[in-house]
Amino acid sequence: AVPTSLGPGELLVRYGTPAQQQYFLPRLADGTLIPCFGLTGPHSGSDATSLIGSYGVVEERDGVLGVRATFKKRYITLAPVAGVVGIGIDLKDPNNLLKGKGEEGFTVALLERGHEGLRMGPRHMPLSAAFMNGTVEGEDVWVPMESILGGQERAGYGWHMFVECLAEGRGVSLPASSVGAGRTMAAAVGAYSRVRKQFRTPIAEFGGIQEALAEGTSDSLVCIAGGDVMNAIVDNHEAPMVISSIMKQNCTERGRRIIEKGMDIAAGSAIVLGDRNFVGNAYMSIPIAITVEGANIMTRSFQIIGQGLTRCHPHMLELIYSLQSDKPEAVDQFGTQLKKVIGHGAENFALSIGRGLKSTAQVATRSKTAYMDGDALLKHHEDQLLRLSANFALTADLCFTLGGKLKFEELLMGRLSDAMGAIFLGYSTLHYYHNNRGMEGLEAVTEHAMLRLEYEAQQALSEAKDNFPGPLGGVASAVMGVACYPLGGITRPYKKPDDALTKAVAEVVTKPSGFRDMLTEQVYMAPEGESHQVSELIRALPLVCKADAISSALRKEKRDATAEEAAILAEAEAVRDHLIQVDVFDHATEREKGEGYVRPAIQGTEEMLSGNVREFKEFAMA
Repeated sequence: AVPTSLGPGELLVRYGTPAQQQYFLPRLADGTLIPCFGLTGPHSGSDATSLIGSYGVVEERDGVLGVRATFKKRYITLAPVAGVVGIGIDLKDPNNLLKGKGEEGFTVALLERGHEGLRMGPRHMPLSAAFMNGTVEGEDVWVPMESILGGQERAGYGWHMFVECLAEGRGVSLPASSVGAGRTMAAAVGAYSRVRKQFRTPIAEFGGIQEALAEGTSDSLVCIAGGDVMNAIVDNHEAPMVISSIMKQNCTERGRRIIEKGMDIAAGSAIVLGDRNFVGNAYMSIPIAITVEGANIMTRSFQIIGQGLTRCHPHMLELIYSLQSDKPEAVDQFGTQLKKVIGHGAENFALSIGRGLKSTAQVATRSKTAYMDGDALLKHHEDQLLRLSANFALTADLCFTLGGKLKFEELLMGRLSDAMGAIFLGYSTLHYYHNNRGMEGLEAVTEHAMLRLEYEAQQALSEAKDNFPGPLGGVASAVMGVACYPLGGITRPYKKPDDALTKAVAEVVTKPSGFRDMLTEQVYMAPEGESHQVSELIRALPLVCKADAISSALRKEKRDATAEEAAILAEAEAVRDHLIQVDVFDHATEREKGEGYVRPAIQGTEEMLSGNVREFKEFAMA
């Protein structure tokens, strides 16, 4: 996402000078130049914009104005192969050479590989993944003003660029990796669980497997739905920083859970590396998505609510502006906005009580099969999200009792991030259902996903109430208790999906269905006859399902198979035997390939036995 949105394509489109745009954009578009963005340093990780150790001083050389820059960057995506790098530096102008044209602060320098003094090429090895990531360094590198992104006028403008552009890329590319994982895992692991038999039964019929399949499948739908909404927002040329953060943190975390469930189900075939293993590499690589572009711990416990509380509140930003203003009317503006904030809290207090009582009654009287009616499914879950939204908004208003200390209450902010993320993704899931009604199996998966999201939001808000910090924490907790849960535990109605729904969702992905077809639409399928485990599993599913149906009929009818049925059963068994095989190697490392190499354990055994001339048969005959 950073190479796409910050480094430096999107920045050039929005802020580049005409000369920079004419030179770089065609070369970036046709792949002549691969971009990267140098922001993170040894002492600037999640706090990347602090730019510790990366600085520049405005100087004049031979009548030419420029910057003498020193920087040390690491973890830079694509740096080992990039042809152009955008480098973030903290610009200083001690001699006032800018003369009001540009200013000090976060500035982006645009340098090509080969620029004098620039060192880039050494790489890191992120978990042995095929992921180009490395260092960008330089000391006293001369950067002429025409190489400042946007020219001298944009000196000191880097923070604005960073916030505006990172929101787009981070909200799209990293969640897309979870969408890809979800499609592949649900489709391929679903097929594998039907192909693989234990105790003469497909493991898809085992309850533990069904539970893992259902959770992975509904998480996949949530990621796909969230991605659709985020992509629509970006297509509308908007850059929502808070939603981008929710998407990055929440979807990559769900992606990790999806892959972990896939590992658990595929078991031995997922831990033995080789061409047949379609899970192992993803399992080893997913921590990269969790970590890069704002580690999930930081994003969840600080960034989402730290930015969202002011950006998403209808009155708080104006209140802050009035406090910062020195205009005569600022006092009156503050009073007006304060009244609006108090009114907003009172409104959410009343809405929380009314909607809480209503949703409790709805959940209590709803049948377990009500989700099969699409209109009823949408109406019910929209009502639950409205209730949770009112609860969240009230809690957000109560957070202002903490004042500036809120930014240090990361446990509270993490729980509110969980609630906000679940609510946003709940609306995204309903939006996806609304646009794709009629897809076989979608009702069951949507119901499963919504029940889990509502339960997540409820638990997060309940824990926030129980642990509300600060001198007024007890008061805030009591207000939340009265408004969000007016009848105590009775008004916490949301529960995890029941077993019947879990089995229904598992069946959607372990047998041919419209939902499975949707998942496989964008999964790579190798040509027929080419060895590719995922493709072969997906193609094998209809055959093994047909064979299972025949076997079931034969048992019920207590008869022998016809010739045609026997042929299908034999073909399915052959396919099953082929697809459950794993890779095996004579040598796992280059050292083992060496002539005369003996594994240390075998060598130790031989040495210990060398002094004992008696063999087993002598003991057996004694």
